Amino acid sequence: MKIIIIGGVAGGATAAARLRRLDERAEIILVERGPYISFANCGLPYHISGAIADRDKLLVTSEAGFEARYHVDVRPRTEALSIDRAARTVTLRNLDSGEETAESYDRLLLSPGAEVLKPPIPGIASPRIFTLRNIPDLDRIMASLSETRPRRAVVIGGGYIGLEVAENFHERGLFTTVVEGASHVLAPFDDEMAAIVHAHMRDKAIELFLDDKVEHFEDRADHTIVFLASGKRIQADIVVLAIGVRPELKLARDAGLELGAVGGIRVDEHLATSDPDIFAVGDAVEVMNRVSGRMALIPLAGPANRQARIVADNMLSADPTGYRSYGGTLGTAILKVFDLAAACTGLSETAAKALGIPYRANITHSGSHASYYPGSQQISLKLVYGLDGTILGAQAVGIDGADKRIDVIATAIRAGLKVTDLTELELAYAPPFGSAKDPVNVAGYVAENVLNGSHRIVDWRELHDLLRVAPASVQLVDVRTPEEFSIRTLPGARNIELDHLRERIGELDPEKPLIVFCQVGLRGYLAYRVLKQAGFKDVRNLTGGFKTYAWATEKQSSQDIFDYEDIRRRDPSEIEAQKGDCRVAVTAGVQVLDVTGLQCPGPILKTFRAIEAMETGELLEVKASDPAFGRDIRAWADRTGHRLLGVETGKGVITARVRKAAPAAITAEAGPAAASRDGTTLVVFSGDLDKVMASLIIANGALAMGSKVTLFFTFWGLNVLRKPDAPSPRKPMIDAAFGFLLPKGAGRLNRLSNMNFGGIGGRLMRKVMGDRHVDTPASLLAALVDGGAALIACQMSMDVMGIRREELIDGVEIGGVATFLGEAQRSATALFI
Repeated sequence: MKIIIIGGVAGGATAAARLRRLDERAEIILVERGPYISFANCGLPYHISGAIADRDKLLVTSEAGFEARYHVDVRPRTEALSIDRAARTVTLRNLDSGEETAESYDRLLLSPGAEVLKPPIPGIASPRIFTLRNIPDLDRIMASLSETRPRRAVVIGGGYIGLEVAENFHERGLFTTVVEGASHVLAPFDDEMAAIVHAHMRDKAIELFLDDKVEHFEDRADHTIVFLASGKRIQADIVVLAIGVRPELKLARDAGLELGAVGGIRVDEHLATSDPDIFAVGDAVEVMNRVSGRMALIPLAGPANRQARIVADNMLSADPTGYRSYGGTLGTAILKVFDLAAACTGLSETAAKALGIPYRANITHSGSHASYYPGSQQISLKLVYGLDGTILGAQAVGIDGADKRIDVIATAIRAGLKVTDLTELELAYAPPFGSAKDPVNVAGYVAENVLNGSHRIVDWRELHDLLRVAPASVQLVDVRTPEEFSIRTLPGARNIELDHLRERIGELDPEKPLIVFCQVGLRGYLAYRVLKQAGFKDVRNLTGGFKTYAWATEKQSSQDIFDYEDIRRRDPSEIEAQKGDCRVAVTAGVQVLDVTGLQCPGPILKTFRAIEAMETGELLEVKASDPAFGRDIRAWADRTGHRLLGVETGKGVITARVRKAAPAAITAEAGPAAASRDGTTLVVFSGDLDKVMASLIIANGALAMGSKVTLFFTFWGLNVLRKPDAPSPRKPMIDAAFGFLLPKGAGRLNRLSNMNFGGIGGRLMRKVMGDRHVDTPASLLAALVDGGAALIACQMSMDVMGIRREELIDGVEIGGVATFLGEAQRSATALFI
């Protein structure tokens, strides 16, 4: 038997190997248009960062190695041009020589895969725009990274490949933006589960724009501008398109093979096309979704490998009645997003709703293993099921253990188990590996209670809509502790802690609808049971608790400084020294405070609150991404007397270790500094020529008198520090507009606070200064630098004004509010100009 396979990688190469194992006499020709017959396309993004350092490790096998092992005629760089079904031949072209030949076949396997979508967007042909589907694509990206040394990357598309590319660009040191046209990344996931990924990406300083699409690209001399439908403009040194794939259909269509309704090659359960001698597998074919029974395109490597194994058996069989059947695909998949794993199987809630399938869904947040054993991490698990208990699908997001739980549920779906069976699964348990009640068991318990009517739930979306439309129609009770309630809660909620609910139950109206909630749902369920048995008629518990609601309802795209959440935050004066919203964790005796993503003065304020809640001698490790934090923490520790043990910076994160000092030690440390105050500190807020002159003259005078001088430049005062000939760094549109409109440097200040006269006043002032031999602002500034004065630029103001470090003159330090306050406390004179 002579078999031709068109396309390698997961489908074609796997089928070829299986065919040879089954039949040593078959003549097998494997045709691949690209240069490599089998490579790890799922591993391509990880070479960008160096996580997979050796490119050759991505090559699963070589042409020579495959031929030697399996005795297969391998023809890379060969394109199949057409199929003559009547003559049972395929026309092939050698892409290196151009030679065309016709090869006959007894059986033909199509495994052409899918091509990357490249819509006809103006400017999409830019040499800075890439796709990532195969090894040559990767080679082009790596060459660009090496040759152009980009600083900013934009990834179009928030699917699996898009997020993997974004992560690896970030790990390589590029500031990375992800643009996704849908309301959330990862289409197979539901909103609230994807929201966990959004939050983690923002914490990792990935810029995220959702519900936005590219309108066009424009190349500039050294960068490309990405124009979005919202009006945003993003500067990019490198762009990767990852908006999806579509089946390669030309060969099948031209051969007259039937295509399916959802856009793939139509195959039967035996993976045969409409021609009984032509089979097809992989990303190009439509397969049955095992849960819904509908046809779908599911471009995953796992299903392609399984299809290839089955189709090899069928192609060698002379009797179609003995063909093996492919039972469909669940779409089980997993993705690494920095520290998180996001996994799914079966149908999402969104898909079930779109298909008209009656369903229920619940969300649980459980530990990856026993909470008392070190290292337990939260797994957020969503279970979707039919009214009869049929498991429709699941999603899991967490740092550890999400893969195991999704695999268990995928197996349960395949075996036809129901949610009640999940409660009975006997899963491996020891404290380092799991819990006596595994997260899968817990999800089953909740689902069982929902179905038998002993637990009514409300999801975050229904509650959010209710609070927006008719908040007075329901009693909303937060059963968490007063400390948790004081930090964040839902609008209109009252706090009755679970442990005091029975004694305070008279405060609630048993006839009015009531919704209870806690942090993750467990305490809410306990409160629900108390209230129902006390005679309350209409009670529901928020599934997934406040944690899910908070994730789902916060702004999902990257926030600017004017954004705020609809979840109420109490005024800091209402909250005594607590660790609640500081994200403090205790690890090996060291309390770790993660304030990455916050801008000045947030990191210092949260450091203060964390230290206040600690005992003398305890050690605090603070992780921040604000560039000013390193200087701020030094000034803060010097001022407060707490001992700063060290400051380190790596991959954009500043890590400081502080040991809390005793009150007496703080007084002793801070006292002498206050008693021996010396020096002059000036805040230069204005960019007006006359005010800047006054600041610089006073500062030079103080320097001449031997005083230590510090100038803190903020907002419009930052213009004084700008280089007149600074290169134009790549910035977003608004930042670039600020830079264009504002003066570049002390020598270009023209506006006066009074007598401006449309700009004439500044020129008159400069003439008078020149006639009377008064130093210019630029020369005064240079004298301060030469004299050792400290020039500090406010990081927060730089962020707001869109000013980058490389635009400032040499000798300027970056600081924040704590830096200024520390200098002011040590100074005899502090002026604000």
